Amino acid sequence: MNNFAFLRESYTRGGLSEAEALDDPWAQFEAWFQEAVNSGLREPNAMTLATATPNARIVLMKGYSPEGITFFTNYESTKGRELAANPSVALLFFWNELERQVRLRGTAAKVSREETLAYFRSRPRGSQVGAAVSPQSSVIASRAELEAKLEHYAEGEVPLPDTWGGYRVAISEFEFWQGRPSRLHDRLRYRCGDGAWVRERLAP
Repeated sequence: MNNFAFLRESYTRGGLSEAEALDDPWAQFEAWFQEAVNSGLREPNAMTLATATPNARIVLMKGYSPEGITFFTNYESTKGRELAANPSVALLFFWNELERQVRLRGTAAKVSREETLAYFRSRPRGSQVGAAVSPQSSVIASRAELEAKLEHYAEGEVPLPDTWGGYRVAISEFEFWQGRPSRLHDRLRYRCGDGAWVRERLAP
């Protein structure tokens, strides 16, 4: 059995006190996300999406607001089928270089077709074609099967697939985690109750 007990890090980049944390978790998320963007991290919008099956995978956040966090995918993929059966999800952003993570819980719902189309048209053509030719999560015979479909989209506008679109996750809980020395990390949780956010500290 391999033993990796020697792999240890001491977290020393900062802390997160109640005095420093903002009252609104969306404002706190905005501040941390912009720091992640400005620090030059590669794809700071990458987040783990866990469905209730349970199942987890990395997806890219494409927008956020007090209404929720938005991402796009194939509705008939594994995640799409799981969300249709149970829309409860967990999200996780991990910014290793900043010694931070943000955990979120909420409920996913499809965005409008108009919003999906607007985003689809903003994508690079290659990404549009990829969405059109890939029956995501389905078993296929070979990569050649996908590449053969590319010929249908050599020219002209790529139509928005009926099976592709966005979800917005309405957030009911945030947890902001900041690494600290001796594993005494800072964890502040925000819970939505009676129309207001309740903030509380969790033991590390």
